Parts: sequence; structure tokens; C-alpha cells
Amino acid sequence: MLTAVVIAVVSLIVSHKLIRDLQNDELEKMEVWAEAMRSLISADENTDLNLVLKVINGNNSIPIIVTDKDGNVTTQRNLGIATQNEQDSLQILAAMTKEMKADGDHMTLTIAPDPELGVTEAEELHIYYTDSLMLKRLAYFPYVQLGVVGLFVVVAIFALLSSKRAEQNKVWVGLSKETAHQLGTPISSLMAWTAVLEETYPEDEMIGEMKNDVKRLELIAERFSKIGSVPELKRSDLKEVVENVVVYIRRRTSESVKMTTQFPAESVVLPICAPLIEWVIEVLCKNAIDAMAGAGAIAVRVKREAKLWVVEITDTGKGIARKNFETVFKPGFTTKQRGWGLGLSLAKRIVEEYHHGRIFVKSSELGKGTTFRIELLAE
Repeated sequence: MLTAVVIAVVSLIVSHKLIRDLQNDELEKMEVWAEAMRSLISADENTDLNLVLKVINGNNSIPIIVTDKDGNVTTQRNLGIATQNEQDSLQILAAMTKEMKADGDHMTLTIAPDPELGVTEAEELHIYYTDSLMLKRLAYFPYVQLGVVGLFVVVAIFALLSSKRAEQNKVWVGLSKETAHQLGTPISSLMAWTAVLEETYPEDEMIGEMKNDVKRLELIAERFSKIGSVPELKRSDLKEVVENVVVYIRRRTSESVKMTTQFPAESVVLPICAPLIEWVIEVLCKNAIDAMAGAGAIAVRVKREAKLWVVEITDTGKGIARKNFETVFKPGFTTKQRGWGLGLSLAKRIVEEYHHGRIFVKSSELGKGTTFRIELLAE
């Protein structure tokens, strides 16, 4: 950034010096042009008019207006006036003359009296001029140049950040898939051992719970394996998916957490990836339990609104500040001492990128609780 600032300052200084030199050059040209006008007006038989006219007609870039002492325009050059009648031209010339006066670019040409030509008093001509079109364009060129360079820098920074983000995503995807792969072998062994235990102790109730936990591990491994690839959406019952999560959470949390559900009477069959949607609901429920410090109430509702199926999860926890409603979904944001801040970020990706829905904080009040809302398109 410091190098960019230095380059910009040096560029402006060099451009300013160049423009100043061109302005001085145009001023010298105007002085020569004024002398040529003086020579033309006071010319006699010994004056070389060829050289005078060449100087006068050689000015094809600097706009000029010449007036007499009363302000009447006697001649003009390089103004590019295009009007249909003389009256309009005079009005435009008057306006331009006033503008040139305000800019201060002005010369006074005094013509000595010449009794032989019948001129008994000295006459004054006022020459008004302004910067040429080329000089005006050069004045803006450094800023255009800096704008283009700035745009290039912004695009380069954006490309760099996008590249780093893509690289980070690849790392997370690789880590997730490797985790799923590493979990596969011990899960297979645990499934075999639970089958052996079930045959040996068929009446033991603990074996059934162990089987459920092993199935849970298998489901978690499946979830990790799906990260980074577009999941296949299958028609599944959203009510059943949500209820499975609620049943699992109830069994593994304290009795101080009261979980209630509210489902519609009709079935809620949607094209979804059930393991990933379960993950989203589980993340929201576990975050709610953490926010309540293990004691409170969680309400899970599934309802139809127009063309949407909506899942709302409300807790009685510590709440979220309004300024963090969007921040909670960014990777790395967490209020836990040992949290990674990835749960809600992955949940947002699953809902919005894979299922083309929405997930957001519907409402929250500090000290009273939060409501998360998931919207999925109904068929």
C-alpha cells in the first residue's frame, strides 16, 4: 500500500510538472500570436505579411477571443461554435468571454495612433484565451490512469483473496474426507463387535443403545464424506428428519432441557439430502443447549408458509446481539472457549448452496433467547 501511494504521488507530481510546462509553452505561443496581431494591424508596405499570417493561422489548438475596448468581439479562433444564426453565436461568445475573464487568461494589445491611416488615438484590443483541448485532457489523464491502476489493484486483491479462500476450502474438504475415511475402519469393527455382543447377550438393553451410537458414528462419517461435493437430493420426509434429531438430542442431554415439537398434520416430502439437513438441525439444537448453559427450553416447529416449508428453532438462551445476526454464520465466529466457529458456517452452506434455501436469525433478545429460521422451497 505504501508503494502504491508513493507511485501515485510521484505520478501526480510528474504529470503536474508536465502540464505546467505545456501551459507555459501555450502562454509563449499566445505572446507570439499577439505580436503577430499587432504587426498585422499596424502593417505597412515593408511588413512581411507572409510570416505574420503564418503565425496567426498556425494556431489551431488554443481557443481565442479578441474584443475591442468596448467588449465587442472582433475575431475568434478554435472555439467550435455551431449555431444556426448570428444572434446565438454572439450570446455564446459573450458567455465564453465572461468565463475566460473569470479564469484570468487575458492579454491587452495596445495599438499606437497612426495619422497616415486616420487613427488619431491609441486603440486597445483584449485577447482572451484558455487551455487547449489537449491540455485539458492531459490534466485529467493522471486521475484516469490512477483509477485504472486502482481498479487493477482491487481486481488483483480480490483474485488473491478468492484464491486463498478456494485453497482454504480445499484444505477443509480434504480434512473432512480424510476424517470420514479414518472413521470408516473403526466403525466397521464396532459394528461387528456389537453384532457379536448382541448374539452373546441378546437380552442386554445396553447393546441396543451401543448399536444406535455406532449407527450415529456411521451417519457422522457419511456427513463428512459429503462435504465438498454436491449431494444427491432425494425425496424425504422433513418431519421424520427433524424428529430423528430431536429424539437423539433428548436422549443425550440433561432433563433440565425441555424440547417440544410442533409438526403439521400432512407429510412434508421434499427433495433434500437427509443426513446433511439432520446435521443442520443438530447444530442448531446443540448451539441452543450451549446458549442455555444446559438448562432451558427448545421449541422446534415445522410449518408451511406460502411456497415455503419452514423450520424454526427457538431457545431460551443468552441471545445474540443484532450486530452479530450475519456474523454468526462466518467461519471462525464462536462464543465458546473451545469452539472452531464452523458449525453455523457449514449449516449455511448446506441450506443455501446445496438446497437453495435460506437460514438466518429470525429474532433474538439478549438474556431471553433466539429463533433460527430455515426456509426450503416446497414443490
